[in-house]
Amino acid sequence: MASAEQAAYDTIRSGITAGRLRSGMHLSAGEFANQLGISRTPVREALRRLHAEGFVEFLPNRGAYVTSWTHHDIEEVFRLRIVLESHAAELAAARLDEGQIERLRALAASIEQLVAERPARYLDRVAEQNREFHQIIVAAASSRRLAAMIAGLVEMSLVVRTFTSYSADDLARSMAHHRELLTAFARRDGTWAGYVMRNHIRAAYHVFIASLSTAPNDPASDIRPVASGGTGSGYAAGPLPSVVVTRPSAKSPSRLPRGRAEGGP
Repeated sequence: MASAEQAAYDTIRSGITAGRLRSGMHLSAGEFANQLGISRTPVREALRRLHAEGFVEFLPNRGAYVTSWTHHDIEEVFRLRIVLESHAAELAAARLDEGQIERLRALAASIEQLVAERPARYLDRVAEQNREFHQIIVAAASSRRLAAMIAGLVEMSLVVRTFTSYSADDLARSMAHHRELLTAFARRDGTWAGYVMRNHIRAAYHVFIASLSTAPNDPASDIRPVASGGTGSGYAAGPLPSVVVTRPSAKSPSRLPRGRAEGGP
């Protein structure tokens, strides 16, 4: 039973994070049971686990559905990421060992090479290596609670958009942030590292919001960013810009999809 439940959990969860199961889609226990050749009971248990993790919501007398995100959810996640991941970078600056710093350098160089050469599926490899880059920083912070909180937030936000949303300028800025983080770590300057990480996540927020208005088949295409009143790029200081939802039509839901695939800064 446990293995059947895990198979159902893995199948449904990967479908959500990869975008095959879209926001608001009905999740039929019977259909998944038939697909996997198991009974409905382990599928229902898997759906309960996913509900506890925020991937699935249950509607009275209607069943299980892929959870949708409001604009408030998105802004909240990025605000929390800015606080937590910048704190992790501050801690890591004093705790990264030379081996970890060398690995970060190798990852940064590999990402730059992939972006320059653009081999087949290079963005998937960039996303993988970027994920490892950030995981090393969080691990070096040596805080299990902090790591657990960041893991949940990163998964929730990164499943929504991948590096396919990044323009050449966005990628260049992200890689420059990686290089500056490396310099801050080499100097063991936690304040500097935290500052760069805040800008890094803030930039990711802006890319994400901009991508919503350019996805023609995305239920979130009725959401647009409102420019902030800051100066320059707006990444270094000040609140995140607000996001407003235009009045949806009958065919245009006003909630955001939870899933694509992992990646992004």
